[in-house]
Amino acid sequence: MDFGILELLIGLLVGLIIGFSKTGMPSLGVLAVAIMAIVFPAKASVGLLVPMLIVGDIFAVTYYRRRVIWKYLWQVMPWVIVGLICGFLVLDYSGNKLLQILIGAIVLILLVLHLIKARMDQKLEAKLDGSLWFSAILGILAGVTTMIGNAAGGIMSIYLLAKKLDKDAFVGTGAWFYLFVNVIKVPFHASLGLITWHTLHFDILMIPAIIGGALIGVIALKRVPQEWFQRIVLILTAIGGIRLLFG
Repeated sequence: MDFGILELLIGLLVGLIIGFSKTGMPSLGVLAVAIMAIVFPAKASVGLLVPMLIVGDIFAVTYYRRRVIWKYLWQVMPWVIVGLICGFLVLDYSGNKLLQILIGAIVLILLVLHLIKARMDQKLEAKLDGSLWFSAILGILAGVTTMIGNAAGGIMSIYLLAKKLDKDAFVGTGAWFYLFVNVIKVPFHASLGLITWHTLHFDILMIPAIIGGALIGVIALKRVPQEWFQRIVLILTAIGGIRLLFG
């Protein structure tokens, strides 16, 4: 795969978006997925994104290292690993267009469920959030969608918002989750030829843009009120889901 001026410019734009999404607006990550899938072959775009995401993750966990709620990660990670294995099989044998549609549908369905859950009785809501099935279903879905399209952001946003975290803990807990998951994905994608020395060279060139976006995200997060932060996350998740479904 050759990288011309257009591809490099798009890569820099996506790097900014990734950096910003890692420290300021998590649901923006799905926009990076959509842009890369438009400019590059769909499967190739998946492999190109993973190392870029890891760079953003490292920056995010460094900045928010004290704001992680570990118990929420341990509740969901075993199920995420199951989803990663299932997603690897799907990625290997299925067409990318179908996978993109499925991811978009899943994100939108989960968004609707979150809006419905916001009107539930508090006792029922607490029971659902603490249930094994809640963590299992969202964990498996997150694992599948992140493996086949780097698109678990919408699903994890629903999971973390349900835990009623403040915005710093929301970003910090999510940052550690994405770092763990993206590192796990590397050997799977490499085995399919989606991550190579050639693609890694492209990713290295994008590091300055990722760092710049991360710095912008840190500043933006401090200035966005908690209520508006949650609204923006939900709106961007919906936009991302629609883009994946009909893009």
